Amino acid sequence: MKLNERSLAFYATCDSPADSAGFLYKRGERHGAYHRRWFVLKGNMLFYFEERESREPVGVIVLEGCTVELCDSRGEFAFAIRFGGAKSRTYVLAAESHAAMEAWVKALSRASFDYLRLVVRELEQQLARRELERAPEQDPERALERRAPRENGCAVGCEAEAGPRPPPVPPRCRASGGEPAGNTTEPSAFSRLHERYGSEVARLRQQWLERQQGQQP
Repeated sequence: MKLNERSLAFYATCDSPADSAGFLYKRGERHGAYHRRWFVLKGNMLFYFEERESREPVGVIVLEGCTVELCDSRGEFAFAIRFGGAKSRTYVLAAESHAAMEAWVKALSRASFDYLRLVVRELEQQLARRELERAPEQDPERALERRAPRENGCAVGCEAEAGPRPPPVPPRCRASGGEPAGNTTEPSAFSRLHERYGSEVARLRQQWLERQQGQQP
């Protein structure tokens, strides 16, 4: 596929890191001769340039829906990028060594979004299984309390391992909302306070009423 879009040309030559880069020999579609090209793999796009210092690529191969296969050829470290369909083009490339060929085949096979989707799905399944296996151990303190014998609603020995804990608040000291009440005054003391301040309020109210009556004509 020839490249005409400036956006793709900019993406090919920008400073974003490449997944793989190096020289490969690309076989021509018409004459079958190999030409040495500089290849840059970014995401699922394989760009190729005439030279390493070229400012624009001469073509790009979009790697979606392709398969990468080794070619049965003697003396050549060749592999093919094939696409489904009768009229789809097959790209035949050759590396300079067996190690380079294996590295390129591995990188190109993992470049498609379909492969990444499968990897993400497999990782999610592994994470889900891991969470199920570790579910009883997520809270060691609660797991210890569940396993320990209980006495009067409290696990025996929990204070010795987790440190001293404050005693439970008696029900009579809790407010209506369920939180511990701030005032723990006994009922008898409360009655005395109510009588003291109540009488004071009644006396002041009576004085105010008398002044109001005195001001009336």
